[in-house]
Amino acid sequence: MRIVSLLLLVIFIGTGCSSQKKTDMASTVIEYSAMSRGYYKKIVVQNQTVSVTNKRDAQAVENTIKKTDWDKIVAEFEKINVESIPTLKAPTEKRFYDGAAIGNLKIIQNQKTYETQGFDNGFPPKEIEKLVNLLTDFAKE
Repeated sequence: MRIVSLLLLVIFIGTGCSSQKKTDMASTVIEYSAMSRGYYKKIVVQNQTVSVTNKRDAQAVENTIKKTDWDKIVAEFEKINVESIPTLKAPTEKRFYDGAAIGNLKIIQNQKTYETQGFDNGFPPKEIEKLVNLLTDFAKE
């Protein structure tokens, strides 16, 4: 009987924590930007909506994110330690000689902002690569 009670308690606590993380996603803002002298792109994801801006001073195009795409974003976001985002190292340095636009990922959660150092657009740090690729897919549509 103790084992069954303990098992139920563990399951209850585990599902409580995961639903809390998904609830936090409703108020979390994920922003990806890439820019250089002749290139500008900004993608903002919040509460199952995406806003894409393709040029400086242009109007953003806003769309609703499909549930399957949203679930992928949530799954990848849950794998990221937001506290470590400012310390991530870029795998390439093409942006130093105008070989690539400067990419940046910013996450605003619980009134705190976590922002990466600049990295080459198209070559994000390995820890956030899948999330960044999911975000940039919205700009291709």
